[in-house]
Amino acid sequence: MKGSLKVVVLPLLLPLAAAAFYMGAQPVRAKMEIKPTPLSAYEVYSLYRNKTWEWSTGGARFTAHDRKLVAFVDKGKGDRSFAEGNWYVSDRGMMCMQATWTTSANAGNARSCFGHARIGDTIYQRKVPNGKWYVFRHAKPRSNDEYNRFVAHDNITTKALRLKEQFLAKK
Repeated sequence: MKGSLKVVVLPLLLPLAAAAFYMGAQPVRAKMEIKPTPLSAYEVYSLYRNKTWEWSTGGARFTAHDRKLVAFVDKGKGDRSFAEGNWYVSDRGMMCMQATWTTSANAGNARSCFGHARIGDTIYQRKVPNGKWYVFRHAKPRSNDEYNRFVAHDNITTKALRLKEQFLAKK
C-alpha cells in the first residue's frame, strides 16, 4: 500500500513543482550572512597599548599612561614632521588619534580614526570613514598581517623629540 501511495502522489506533485519554478519561485535557502562584530574598547586598547606602529616613513607610539601619542615621519629630502597628542578607543571598535602635527614651517591639528571588527578569530581594520576593510590580524597570524608592524619597543619618541628640539632651535 505504501508503494502505491508514492505512485499516486508523486505524479500530482511534479506538475505543482514545475508550475512554481515556471512562475519564478525560488527554493527556500537559509540566509548565511556573516556580519563582523566590532571589537570592545578593551580589545582595541589591548592591540595598541604600549606599542609602536611602524610605518615605511616613521611610526606612532601609543603609551598606555594617559593615552599619549607621539609620531614621527621622515619622507626624505628634509620633509620631516612629528606629532604629539592622544589616542582613544570606543566600544564600537574605534581607535582615534588626535594630535598636533608639526613641520619646520607650521603646525596643525589632525584626527585619524580606524575601525576594528572581528569575524571569527580574524580581526579586520579600516580607516574611517571611507577606507576599505582589510585583514589586520588573521586567526592564524601570517607574516604580512598589519598587526606585525606593531612592536613593543619605542623607536619613535626619541626621533620625535629630537626633531622638536631642532624646530624650536630654528625659531
